[in-house]
Formats: sequence, C-alpha cells, structure tokens
Amino acid sequence: MIFHMTVRSYPMMRKTHLAAWRAWRRLRPRFHSSFVGASSGPGPGDGSEDPSAVSAEKPPHTPVMLKEVLQYLDIQPAQVVLDMTFGGGGHTKAILSTVPEVTVLALDRDPTAISLAQQLAKEHFGRVKPILGRFSELEDLLSNMDVKPGSIDAVLLDAGCSSMQMDEAERGFSLSKDGPLDMRMDGDRYPDMPCAADVVNTLDQQALASILTAYGEERHARKIASAIVEARRVSPITRTQQLASVVAGSFPPAVVYARKDRLNRPAHVATKTFQALRIFVNDELNELHAGLCAAQMLLKPSGRLCVITFHSLEDRLVKRFLRGDDLSNLDHFSQRKQGTKKENLSHEKRDGSVCWLPLRRKVITPEKDDVKENPRGRSSKLRAALRR
Repeated sequence: MIFHMTVRSYPMMRKTHLAAWRAWRRLRPRFHSSFVGASSGPGPGDGSEDPSAVSAEKPPHTPVMLKEVLQYLDIQPAQVVLDMTFGGGGHTKAILSTVPEVTVLALDRDPTAISLAQQLAKEHFGRVKPILGRFSELEDLLSNMDVKPGSIDAVLLDAGCSSMQMDEAERGFSLSKDGPLDMRMDGDRYPDMPCAADVVNTLDQQALASILTAYGEERHARKIASAIVEARRVSPITRTQQLASVVAGSFPPAVVYARKDRLNRPAHVATKTFQALRIFVNDELNELHAGLCAAQMLLKPSGRLCVITFHSLEDRLVKRFLRGDDLSNLDHFSQRKQGTKKENLSHEKRDGSVCWLPLRRKVITPEKDDVKENPRGRSSKLRAALRR
C-alpha cells in the first residue's frame, strides 16, 4: 500500500523508489504468507539495551525551540492556528497559555497523539480541535470542518518522529530499545500498510541500498543491504535490536560507535539505516511536501509559517520550497547535484518571491542551553516565513 502511494503521490520521489517499487510488486504475493505474521507483533528478543546507545533524556514532551516558535509565529488573540504535528502537545499548550482566545487545529497522523489532543480539548473547551490524519489528507479533512483556504493565521509544522514514538519500544523507532520492527507513525490505522520489517525482509538488495542511500545518506548502503539480505536468509528480521546487530555486524567492532552526533557523542552505525527505513515506511518527504503545499493554501496573506526539521533532507526540501524552486524534478534532496549552482538555478522555476517572505534569512538553530536541556533537539532547524 505505502509503496504504491509513495511512487505516484509526487513525481519528485519517483526515481528514488523505482527499484523498491519493482521489487515490491514482484515479491508482494509472498508478503502475506511469509512475513506479515512475523512483523506485525512482538517476537522473541534478548530484551537487552546497549547502555552506550541510550542517553539520559528529559521528559518526553519537551517542545523544540519553543521560544523561537512563539516569537516568529507572533500569534495574536482570537487568531486561528494550525499545529500540523501535535505530538505530545508541547507547542500547542504553550500557545494556549500565552495567547487568549486562540483556536488551535491540532493535526497528527498518530492516534496516540490525537488521544492527547482530545484530552487537551476537554481542558480548553472550544479552543482545541483534534484532527486525525496525514498532511496529504489535510485539505479534505479541513474542508469537512468548513475551514476555507486562506483562513488560517499561523501554521506550525514540526517534522519527523515525536519523542513519544521514540520512547515507546513497541513502536519500533528506536534502535536502543528492543521492540518489533514497525516504525509506522499511523500505528494500526492501516493494517495492510507495510512496516519496517516488511521492507527489510521483502525488498531485494538493490532496492534496500537505494533506500539507505536516498533517505539515510548512508555511504555504506551496499554493504549494509548485503548484510541484511544474508541475515534474513537465516531468519526473518523482526526486532529493532536484531536489525541493529545485523548492521553492526557488517562493520569491524571498533567502528560500531565510531560515528559522532552533533554533541560529539558516540552514534551507532545503524542510526542512518533506521532513519532511512522510517522515512521510507512513512513516506515522510512526500508528506512534508504535501504539508507545505497545504500551509501555502490555508494561510491568510501575511499569515506566518514555522517549520522545524531534524535532518538535512527535510531542511533542504523546506528551504527550496520557501524560495519557490520547482520540486517536481527532484527525486530526492541530496547535496550531490550536477553542474554549477548557477546552472541548477536556471533549470528551476522560481515563484518564491510571489508566495513567501523569509522572516529571517539564515536558518535558526537551538541555543546551547536548550540543547543541554533537550538533547533530542540538537539537530533541529527552524525556518520561518510570511505568506505574501
């Protein structure tokens, strides 16, 4: 299901997914008979956690760059705000507590997040309207609520995976916590939607390498894909730490934690593999593009948009969208582009001056104190713009 949607939704991703789509179509008849039982629920695992891969975190719903978001959204009393990624509700709660009579439309594709939004709606009667769905479904969802294009005053889009999803082992997002290899942000809303275990156990080596290269920017994609294919011949890969061990086993022991994160802490060699699978399973880049298009349609003239991203693929997409680049010819957002910058710009249609006015030219990053308080926000970037 997700593979079909991924290829056809936006032409920018078609080349990246071609090998995966072909492999999926060829192997789909074997999917239900061989792997759906193995990947849909918890399986045997050692239950251990690698202590060096787990950092001491603050409570899970600490909103990222809250001060900056409130500053650049500049929400006024009685305005209507769209929080496109409600998550744990940190940003929405701050908006409700600082701006009187504001109404927040709280969107999330995760039923767990929407249950929190529903509870918050009870506490703030009439001021919070929970909406369950994806960015690509937003136009229809808001139309059913009689929300018209050009009627929203401010939009916040906090991309990527929420802390709640990362912290719950059963969701399968974290390589440091053993759980079923799931990674579906929608939870069980779409039972036929392939999860991460279906991807690693079903797609061929070329398709896996393509996914790891495009969405993890993994230099060793072929080596890791080969290790996955060899391991699954012995036994299906159904657990998060099982996959992490397979990836680690394709490298010398000294290399497993040789990579460093932005705080110069050891990072597991499987981190980019997990990122790539998560983005692919949830069609995140296409959904992000759909969310940006929806924000452009829904915002009033002079309405404000804040977008928080957590890795370079997301940030490059947002940057190019806001400056008006034609994204239809981009299969993914790699830094490796042919030709000079001037040549590239001549092939891209620009209408950004018509739609968006940056509120700050340079990307906004968290302050050092904020990173210490909330290490998960260390890689976040904020871009803010005014709808013309």
